[in-house]
Amino acid sequence: MTTDLARFGLAVGHATDTAGATGCTVVRGIDAPHRAAVAVLGRATGSRELALLEPGHLVERVDAVFLTGGSAYGLDATAGVMRWMEERRRGFAVGPGVVPIVPAAVVFDLLPLGRFDARPTAEMAYAACEAATSQDIAEGSVGAGTGATVGKLAGPTGLMKGGLGIAVAEGEGCAAAAIAVVNAFGDVRDASGAIIAGARDAQGRFLDSAAAIAKGLPSGGFIAGTNTTLVVVALDAAYSRLELQSIARSATAAMHRHITPAGTASDGDIVFALSPMEGRRAPLAQGEQLAAQALGAAIERAVRLATSAV
Repeated sequence: MTTDLARFGLAVGHATDTAGATGCTVVRGIDAPHRAAVAVLGRATGSRELALLEPGHLVERVDAVFLTGGSAYGLDATAGVMRWMEERRRGFAVGPGVVPIVPAAVVFDLLPLGRFDARPTAEMAYAACEAATSQDIAEGSVGAGTGATVGKLAGPTGLMKGGLGIAVAEGEGCAAAAIAVVNAFGDVRDASGAIIAGARDAQGRFLDSAAAIAKGLPSGGFIAGTNTTLVVVALDAAYSRLELQSIARSATAAMHRHITPAGTASDGDIVFALSPMEGRRAPLAQGEQLAAQALGAAIERAVRLATSAV
């Protein structure tokens, strides 16, 4: 169970297909939009509506961020979030109606745990919006983390289960929350630097993927572009979109500390950053540090709370 996210104005909902080893997670405003920005770390991303998060874009607000399994197929499920928002007239006002603003990103979970044809649907996304709550949010092998795995260096026989984790970091006058879906190529490390989940050899020993790659050890047949860590960091103080972009970029430091290697050419790593549209201010440097702290803890929780399937 997680810290209450009501202070961030956020609710999180999951829809899970356990048999298909896939699912989706919506991070939406409880009753209001948020200002948002993004940092793209990986070079094998699957996404929708990322361009509108760049500073200088006309639309500053987002109504939700959608994280989904199913690879590029899963992006179609975003329509369920759009429908849920439109029914409640939440979105960018245009004439007689609204256009909900819902950036989305995917993880590849079509292999190896579930069925290749199992993908999140618009109905699942709508249900996730309905189920969203700010308290007692499920973590581990749920939602977009259902089919997540980590440590792909040795191929399917040596990997371990990934998942979804949530954590909060507290500061004086400011706090940050992080939601992380960890489906990484690399190994996951705790705060001390010890590997807690990752690629293993035939005897079950950790290989230390980063060190093995540096030595020139070939991979065991992982598929490029099938690995991704998706993150939403949220602040309870108001920041500009340019500042949020800086916070998202700073948060990636936690990915490099806790996932080794991270942001590779085979990963689709993306960090979204959210804050209230209005409200009290806090120093940018504080927001950057708190976001990174929260993300590090969320990454650890994602694998510690995952239900082993491999």
